[in-house]
Amino acid sequence: MTEHSSTPGTSRRVAVVTGGSRGIGRETAERLAADGYAVVVNYAGNEAEADKTVGAVTEAGGEAIAVRADVADETEVAALFDAAESTYGGVDVVVHAAGVMALAPLVDLDLDALDRMHRTNIRGTFVVDQQAARRLRAGGALINFSSSVLALAIPGYSAYAATKGAVEAMTLIVARELRGRDVTVNAVAPGPTATALFLDGKDEETIARMAAQPPLERLGTPRDIAEVVSFLAGPAGRWVNGQVLRANGGIA
Repeated sequence: MTEHSSTPGTSRRVAVVTGGSRGIGRETAERLAADGYAVVVNYAGNEAEADKTVGAVTEAGGEAIAVRADVADETEVAALFDAAESTYGGVDVVVHAAGVMALAPLVDLDLDALDRMHRTNIRGTFVVDQQAARRLRAGGALINFSSSVLALAIPGYSAYAATKGAVEAMTLIVARELRGRDVTVNAVAPGPTATALFLDGKDEETIARMAAQPPLERLGTPRDIAEVVSFLAGPAGRWVNGQVLRANGGIA
């Protein structure tokens, strides 16, 4: 665990962001810190990148720590939440942005790749949501990540989209299971967004073609998505519950 600027027992609201070392997760961590949250940045293996996120938060005057955990390992995820509670006194917002993606037509996809996506994207969401459901304080928010590929039905995405369909199912049900807790549960489903996860393995022609598809004629940015998360996590989003918000520029 890498720690900066921690204040045990602080009364400020606290956010746990999985996958917080890169892309949308990192932008979300920085955005929530700007909103006044103390942020626990979870990472799977890249401590240096997680430290960069923590550094960006603290340089801007915020509070953050980095904690390593495999989101599919229930013991490590419990320890992640323990760290949030011991450092900052509790957990108010959980943003589950960690995920992996392997692309191939269904007929060709290596089943080991399918199993890896299932473990991280489905089991990981279940494990993180389980801890969130047990620990979020009243007034809290759980925000999962789906994908607009469910609506787009793009060839090559069958396995990845299937994992995100599972995320959406869990999200809608957990929202109802937390009746009486004053905790909202939603999913954000980005469209094509300029992150390493999306850009890796695509040629310039493919990227340009996908960027031209939304009516707004561009790819999304991590900041676009972080703004949506900020809304759902904050007071303005309290009446949005049990929903999938497709932040995709109108592509689907």
